[in-house]
Amino acid sequence: MSDTLSLATRLRNLDDAELAAAVRERELRVGSVKDFFDLADALLDRASIQQRLCRLDRGTLTTIAAIAELGRDTEGATVQDVATFLASRGAHPSLDDITAQAHRAVGLLFAETASDRFAVYESVAEQLRSWPAFGLPGLADLAASLAPPVALTSRSADPRFVDKVAAERAFTATSAVAEMLLQLEREPARELAKGGIALPDSKRLANAMSVDLESVPRLITIADHAGLVARESGSWLITDAGGSWLLDSSGARWSTLANGWLVRLPADILAVLGDHDAAFWGDEFRQFVAWLYPAGGEWMDDRVAAHTRAAELLGITANSAPSTPGRALILHGPDAAANAMQPLLPPEVEQVYLQHDLSIVAPGPLTPRVDYRLRSLAEVESRALASSYRVSTASMNRAMASGETADTVREFLGRISLTGIPQPLDYLIAEASARYGLLRAGEITDQSGSHGGTDDDDRAARSYLRSDDSQLLGTVLVDQNLSTLGFTRVDHHRLVSRVPFDSMFWVVSDARYPVAAEDAGGQIVALLRRRHARQKTAASTDPVDAMIERLRIAVAADDDEPADAWLLRQLDSAIKAKVALTVSVIMPNGSVVDYQLEPTSVAGGRLRARDRRSDIERTLPMTSISAVAPAAD
Repeated sequence: MSDTLSLATRLRNLDDAELAAAVRERELRVGSVKDFFDLADALLDRASIQQRLCRLDRGTLTTIAAIAELGRDTEGATVQDVATFLASRGAHPSLDDITAQAHRAVGLLFAETASDRFAVYESVAEQLRSWPAFGLPGLADLAASLAPPVALTSRSADPRFVDKVAAERAFTATSAVAEMLLQLEREPARELAKGGIALPDSKRLANAMSVDLESVPRLITIADHAGLVARESGSWLITDAGGSWLLDSSGARWSTLANGWLVRLPADILAVLGDHDAAFWGDEFRQFVAWLYPAGGEWMDDRVAAHTRAAELLGITANSAPSTPGRALILHGPDAAANAMQPLLPPEVEQVYLQHDLSIVAPGPLTPRVDYRLRSLAEVESRALASSYRVSTASMNRAMASGETADTVREFLGRISLTGIPQPLDYLIAEASARYGLLRAGEITDQSGSHGGTDDDDRAARSYLRSDDSQLLGTVLVDQNLSTLGFTRVDHHRLVSRVPFDSMFWVVSDARYPVAAEDAGGQIVALLRRRHARQKTAASTDPVDAMIERLRIAVAADDDEPADAWLLRQLDSAIKAKVALTVSVIMPNGSVVDYQLEPTSVAGGRLRARDRRSDIERTLPMTSISAVAPAAD
């Protein structure tokens, strides 16, 4: 029986979950698959086979190659046959390992099993046999090659030094991601169509995080893996989870980032790290990975490099040596890692020094909740273990726009201050409170021109700015920093703009004007400058699930047709492969007779085939054929 026919039959009999898992494992593009024969052909395609074989470890490759070699002379091989065969070539894997590896090959649809025997599909066997011609290891090299040594951390690295460096990196990375989220909360970062963050946004984020431009995409990826940011409509935004993360302690923040790294770590790399948790993640370790995945090439090396770079950024390793929290993460998970990292991080403080020059100095890392609230009142001037902030008229306007009042600001600052509230700062709070609301901004919901305009441009207005101080409105109107808003004056006390209300409000606020948002009734309302990525209400259609549904519908339709399309495809496959079948034919008296036939053609509703036993040609009506099966020996 041909491999295509055998595999197509097997695929048809798998349940949906097994079929989906197998197809995903093989990473097939399934958009053009119309039936199970198409799927079998795709799985047996040499390029598809090569792509997945290259990502298998040495032990699994050795077992598959051994089964393929034994299958030349037998109808498959048992686990014991494989063990004996490999022992004769210098390899001595356990029976349990061979069993697991053989079943792995079956799950990948490289092989099939029956009666405790395993058989590799011929196209897989041929692909493996061709490897030496392309510089890849053949069976002899796979079985006989010895693993290179892996350097252990304990030989030269002081764990205390490793943990100290790792903690510094963990704190730096966590702080950088927090700065990035705060920036994205105020203004999303645009993703280019060709990939990568737009340069102006990259510079903005790099400046806020105090990192170089090359580190921005790496930190975006770390935050993305942790679920703190998401890409929506071509821009990167903070998620609701990211908003909650900003209020977590430093240790909890790091744990979330480390867990995001861990869950994205491929199972094969995680298994290697788990077996060599004390090993340097440097050149010797990468040489070992290259030996373990002998056909992985640049694909495996790039994967290892990407994950080890992230590990260095997060303090999971320090100069290629795994830290104590890093080893705990690999062996025991994020909770154990967080417990190991927390004592290594600098202690957080909740009080600050308020200065007469309107600056605020924190003597250590502030607790995230205090830092987050303080940022709503002041601008960050420097960020380190001891950060500094500065209160300004603009920052106070922004705070009051988000709902703060002079009383709430004084209460908060008085509670965290080690030096009381200096008189200049108290004056600034009072002045900002008195001026706040001199400008009122709102949304235009009535497009009939009731705002006072009569022409078409006025009727297209979406937001307004009003004030009893007509001179202040005149200043806004001629301010070049606000020219993008396209303000039009409709009377002495009112400007209108086509720009949406939210966008207009924050542009005016950023220009340091005492603007307040108001509702339709003229009441001042708090306006938070937060735009989070929306939660996806429904996942996009999975192509594998869609393919399986399509195949099941096709099979159901075929079963209802007089001429069985499945039977026709089986016969067509056998004709192309020139293989024999057992063809079951219903005789006129109702009995069923099996013929051993080699099909040659199907035309006019009749099958022509050579009878292997009688050595004659038979012509059978398709309506009399009840089933086909592999030829009997």
